[in-house]
Parts: sequence; structure tokens; C-alpha cells
Amino acid sequence: MDRLVAIAVSRRYLMVGLLAVVIIGGLIAFKQLNIEAYPDPTPPMVDIVTQSPGLSSEEIERYITIPIETQVSGIKNLRTMRTISLYGLSDVKLQFSFDYTYDEALQQVLNRLSQLPPLLGNVQPTISPLSAIGEIYRYRLAGPPNYSVLDLKTLQDWVLQRRFRAVPGVIDVTGWGGKTKTYELQVDFNKLIAYGLTLPQLLQAVSNSNINVGGNTVDIGPQSAVVRGVGLIRSIDDLASTMVSQSGGNPVLVKDVATVTVGEKPRLGIAGLDQEDDIVQGIVLMRRGEQSSPTIARVEALVASINNSSILPPGIRIERIYDRKDLIDITTATVLHNMVLGILLIVLLQWIFLGDLRSALIVGATIPFALFFAVIILVLRGESANLLSVGAIDFGLIVDATVIMVEAIFRRLSQTTALSEAEQIHISPDTTMAMKSHAILSAAADVSRSIFFAATIIIAAFLPLFTLSGVEGNIFGPMARTYAYALAGGLLATFTITPALGAIILPSHMRETDTRIMAFAASALCSGVELGGREPETGDGRGRGPCAHDACVRPPARAGVSSQTGRGQSLDPRDLASDDLAAGG
Repeated sequence: MDRLVAIAVSRRYLMVGLLAVVIIGGLIAFKQLNIEAYPDPTPPMVDIVTQSPGLSSEEIERYITIPIETQVSGIKNLRTMRTISLYGLSDVKLQFSFDYTYDEALQQVLNRLSQLPPLLGNVQPTISPLSAIGEIYRYRLAGPPNYSVLDLKTLQDWVLQRRFRAVPGVIDVTGWGGKTKTYELQVDFNKLIAYGLTLPQLLQAVSNSNINVGGNTVDIGPQSAVVRGVGLIRSIDDLASTMVSQSGGNPVLVKDVATVTVGEKPRLGIAGLDQEDDIVQGIVLMRRGEQSSPTIARVEALVASINNSSILPPGIRIERIYDRKDLIDITTATVLHNMVLGILLIVLLQWIFLGDLRSALIVGATIPFALFFAVIILVLRGESANLLSVGAIDFGLIVDATVIMVEAIFRRLSQTTALSEAEQIHISPDTTMAMKSHAILSAAADVSRSIFFAATIIIAAFLPLFTLSGVEGNIFGPMARTYAYALAGGLLATFTITPALGAIILPSHMRETDTRIMAFAASALCSGVELGGREPETGDGRGRGPCAHDACVRPPARAGVSSQTGRGQSLDPRDLASDDLAAGG
């Protein structure tokens, strides 16, 4: 470390450039850093949903839920299975250990379901996108008064959902509120009987007619035309004109036996917002393991593109209700607030106790260096940050080594010999810098072991966080890694940036004085000792008064006391500059 400090002092302006590069690079990396509001503590979970309309809860349990339970039982690393059977619905939730990722657990479940025997009614189980922190964006579809919630719901189901699902990082879009559009046949049974038809015949005729069929080709000269039958129903008129049968050589159409109307499914819920009690909204769900900030940015870009295009009818817009960006912005603001407040507080305390603003600023420069150093590593490793991992960083621990280094440099420079103005004129700047560099190197040699010992204690205190697993590991693991990066940046700044700034900013001689707060504390200490009535003895066995504090017994510090180097040699600028003084004399 002594060699590193020597390189930093000799190339001090290069170290200042390193500080600027880390800060600028950290700002750029901070723009690219994915910030989550909170970590995802949940283990891998797979949700199997099966719908079978018409079956009671007992039948769902017997014919659907139990066969699925039996099929997926025994999957490796499966910890918990929770099931629920309702009318027409079976829900099987599988919770795995952290030995599997979500994709691995999902693949194991899909492999088992592919071997599942056919269920009652040939229903197919589906995988629901289950995630504890999946909701990232919520919006409403707003339109003019002439658009009903039925129209808005139709646009939500047939226009917007498929576009949101195509966004990278989005797993699903869930519609909420509004009315689901249906086409209904109000059958007149008297007419149906008069034409000799039954209700199943009518339904089968409508179902068979809603298809397109392909034929052969017809050669027309050198070209061929494709023949096909178009039967897809595109409007109410198409449905009403569908042929059901024939009677006496005349076709019997749907409109001859029934009335076609536009209806709606029975409503099972309703959504409201502020003073509006019936709106249509959508919830965008993020794929598990994706990064929130980029996904939200892509969703917002899609919303802006839809609103500025003709995809939706005139007057209809997507309005944001909530997105996680609000919480992420609050998290980011909290981190920046903590950093600025931490810098100001540490600079203020250092200034109060040392009485030198330049030394305090050197200590304060370590905080942005260490934080941006950690941000750069997070971006390079592709890791995310959250309020717990970044906001919980204790800047006091980060600058602990820097405080020790700056105080050692301050003490060494305060022990150098002060020069008169006449002597300073005859000493070259190189000599002054050599004297200052010598003091800084001596100070670094004095405290390098202490700094590493203190850093070792801090690292040992954080080692248990790296051994956590499960939910605790997911919550505190990112914080431990970020702390380690920041601590490494703080140590790097201690042995590079701090000596370089000390060589540039600090003078060759500093006067050590007690600030008012330190003087008050010393006075209070002396008063407490006097009240105790004890008279401590000096090293020669003689009493020296009621207080043993240096502030009470030592004379004021005099300039001109030479410092003692680590090898017991006196450091005097007049000796270093003898040639300059002789030349000047």
C-alpha cells in the first residue's frame, strides 16, 4: 500500500482525473442502472389453472384437481402444494425451493402436465403468470360519452391486449371492469316447431356456418384462380342471414326463427375510479425475473404510440392510473437525498472536529467516489439496485478509512516546521511539494495497518449476509454485494484519491488548534476530573494538577517544532532546501 500511495502522490493530477472519470462514469451508469423498488423475496411458484364450466366444486376436486395433484407430486425441489376447487375452476399452486429458478420449475411442471391423461370434458390446464411483484402498470380506457363500457371493453380485449403482450418483458394483460360483448339469439320456439327444427339443429347450423372452406383452382388462361367458400360471420346481418335448413325448397334462415341482438355476459365485478363508478381498466403484468425500469419504459412508449396513432377510434385514449415508476422515482430520490445529506453531514462533522475545511472536503470526496464505483460494478455485472441495497449504505463505514488517513496526514503536516515569509521565498515549489509528499507518505505508513485492520472488522461483520439463503438471501444479498462494492471503492479512494488531494489542496504546514466544540468538551472533561478530586500523576511521579487532559496541562502549540519521521529522523524544510537558501543568500 505504501507504493500505491507513493504512486498516487507522484501522479496526483492523474488521480484527480480518476476521480472525475469515476464520477462521470458513475452518473452515466446510474442512468442505465435498473432500480427496483424492492427485492422479490418469493420463491419460484407455478400456478396451474383449469376451467370447466358446469362442474360443481366437488366434481372439480374429484375429476380435475386430484388428477393434477397426483401428476405433479414428486417433482424435485417441490416444497408446498396448495389447491382450491370452486365452481367451474381448479387452482393448483406449486411452491419450489430456491434451488430452482422460475424457468426451471416451470419446465418441470410442463413436462409433468404433458403426460397428464385427458381430463373430464377434455379441458386443458393452463399456467397463470403468478408473481408477487408482477404488476407494473395500470391504465384506464377513456372515451367520449357516446362510447359505452361495452365498446371500451371490446377494444381492450381485441385491440390492446395483444399489443401489450408483444412488449418484451410483459407476460400478460388483465382486463378489469366493463361489459363483455356477446351476440345472442332470442329463439321463437313456435316458429322453430313450425319449420320442424330443434334447438340443437339451430346451434349446430350456426357453428358449422362460421367457417371458411377451400376448394380447387380454376385455370384462366396462363393464370389460376383459387376457389374458396367464405362463411365467417362478421356482423349481425351475416349471423341473421345464416341458413339453418330448407323447407319446401326455400331456405330457412336464422332470422326466420330467432332475433339476433347484441348482449353482454353476466357481470362478476365492476371497476371505479374517483367519481366514476364504472370504467374499463387494464393491468400490465411483468414477466418474473425481468427488470422493471426498462419494461416500464417500453410500456410507456407503446402507450404514447397508440395514443398518437389511429389504432383506437377518435376520442379514445389510454390514461395512466399507476405505474411502478412512481415508487422507483421515490426510491431514487431517497438514495440521492441520503448521499447528499451524508456528504454534507460528514464534511460538517469533520470540519467541526478538525477545524479545517479542506481536510473535511477531502473526506467528503470519498462518498461519491465509493457510491459511483459501486454503481459502475452493478451495471457491469448486470445486477439491479433497490432501496434496501443502496439506501441502507452507511457512509460512516465507507469513509472510516479515509477519516483515519486524513487525520494522520493532518497530524503529520501540523508537526512540520513553519517557515517565515522570507524563507518561503527562497524555497522552490518542488522542495515544498517534496516536504509535503514526505509527510503524506509517512502518515500513510503510520496508519495503513490500522486501516486494513478496521476494514477487516467491517468485512467480517458482513460475512454472515453472504451466507444467507432463501427469502433472507433474496432480501439482504443485494445489500451485502452493494456494500462490498462501495467498501472496496472507499478503500481504493483512501490510498489513491485522498493522498493525491492532500498533496494538492493541503498546505505544507498546518496549524493544529482546538475548535470551540473541542475546547468545550475538554473544559467539561477537566471540570469533571476536578469534581472527582483526583490528582493524576505524571510519568515522574509528581502530581500535575486536578486534570490530566492535554488541553489543561500542555502549553499552546508552537510553530517551529519539527516532526519525527517513521525512522526517527527530523523533518525540517530548511534542511530540504539548504541548496535553495544558499543560492538565495
